[in-house]
Amino acid sequence: MDEASPKIFIPNTIEGVSNHVTGQIQLLWELVKAPLIVPLLKLGVYICLAMSLMLFMERLYMGVVIVLVKLFWKKPEQRYDYKPLQDDVELGSSHFPTVLVQIPMFNEREVYKVSIGAACGLSWPADRLVIQVLDDSTDPVVKEMVEQECLRWASKGINITYQIRENRTGYKAGALKEGLKRSYVKHCEYVAIFDADFRPEPDFLRRAIPFLVGNPELALVQARWRFVNADECLLTRMQEMSLDYHFTVEQEVGSATHAFFGFNGTAGIWRIAAINEAGGWKDRTTVEDMDLAVRASLRGWRFLYLGDLQAKSELPSTLRAFRFQQHRWSCGPANLFRKMVMEIVRNKKVKFWKKVYVIYSFFFVRKIIAHMVTFFFYCVVLPLTILVPEVHVPIWGAVYIPSIITTLNSVGTPRSIHLLFYWILFENVMSLHRTKATFIGLLEAGRANEWVVTEKLGDSVNNKSKAGDAAKNKINVTKAIRKTRFKFGERLHLLELGFAAFLFFCGCYDFVHGKNNYFVYLFLQTITFSIVGFGYVGTIV
Repeated sequence: MDEASPKIFIPNTIEGVSNHVTGQIQLLWELVKAPLIVPLLKLGVYICLAMSLMLFMERLYMGVVIVLVKLFWKKPEQRYDYKPLQDDVELGSSHFPTVLVQIPMFNEREVYKVSIGAACGLSWPADRLVIQVLDDSTDPVVKEMVEQECLRWASKGINITYQIRENRTGYKAGALKEGLKRSYVKHCEYVAIFDADFRPEPDFLRRAIPFLVGNPELALVQARWRFVNADECLLTRMQEMSLDYHFTVEQEVGSATHAFFGFNGTAGIWRIAAINEAGGWKDRTTVEDMDLAVRASLRGWRFLYLGDLQAKSELPSTLRAFRFQQHRWSCGPANLFRKMVMEIVRNKKVKFWKKVYVIYSFFFVRKIIAHMVTFFFYCVVLPLTILVPEVHVPIWGAVYIPSIITTLNSVGTPRSIHLLFYWILFENVMSLHRTKATFIGLLEAGRANEWVVTEKLGDSVNNKSKAGDAAKNKINVTKAIRKTRFKFGERLHLLELGFAAFLFFCGCYDFVHGKNNYFVYLFLQTITFSIVGFGYVGTIV
């Protein structure tokens, strides 16, 4: 009996202490919640609703304009002075302008042959075409392979030059700038730029150059991207949906209304005089293409987007490559906005409404607000309101507006409409990464100028899957398993996993105590964050 009392006494003491601590935490939460948490969360809801309305109005505006463009706008050949350049036996090639084709590269082992072959296959008089391969590769084996490919085409009579630099100063912008300094391109009037994975059709120049020849106010003709590996995995399908909206709506609307849009960095033809007048290529941000486009537009140059002129390209199919690309595409515009907003405001050559379009629509809403509202509203504020029932989110802000915005975003890729729900969940996850990159760009923090070339796999994955006999395949599978185990730790993304845990907790709380049934969305979003957090998205190499 004497020994039994301490056995009962100890757990009672622990339970008492536990209840005491829990009570203290609950008391502290109640003391802080009313005067601090509730007002801050309400403010967050109001800000997010305002940003949602801004994004909604932007999407609605572009939706209305694109419908009007498709129904009533004249085709580019009718709006601009367009006369196709025809071969003439008497004149020869003298009436064709000299065009420079630049192909910037960096360790492009898998795709260099495709891009060089496509450029050399362009239908244009040989004496009026200069092809420049700008190779910044650090791998000596790849450099040798690219140089030999250039020599092979040169032996066939193609005017192709293999160009290297001693360092990678300025990255892509530095390579393009250095290429324009060469004496053998001084007589070129236009420059077509293709990244290493791009494959223009043979008639690309013949369809685009006449617009620049007949309209001296035009500085840029931009083509649409098409993707050869869109069906490779779910990751590439998600990217196709986002980029198709960008080209189908955003680029088309900018071209039709203000003759301005962001140069996509590739599959476009520039008037070299416009590049020089705008100050040339600059490497102050990771979006040198957008930088040049904005500066040229501020000097009165106009741009033309041709949706039916297309160039095939490759989407990043690994999560690692995609994350690096999205960091650059989100950080760069925010950083450029920080550096150029006052220059745009003070500019006297551009009309007021075009300034409003560039500052508010092009930069502020699309490049900043779109990322932030997606992340903060649907991944932070909305889940927090479940824990603080005193704060209410109106149904129009939580459901109706997002549904309309999503529907408008889906018009670019009708074939993927059945993937729309998963696309929403995936975009919410990526908004975390994009928002972080946007803040880095706005604050010009440590990774603001980080440049990582997007990895291209070409046909290497498919070729590897077909290679070898049974024994060789067995060895390859064993090595692949070891490699996968070794890289598993590298594939973990703790930030995404942390948000998965947070959303799971909020979902459980809503399931037990909530009244809005948000737990269905929260559990699905938890699963998506977890999948990305463990790196099981895209091609695993």
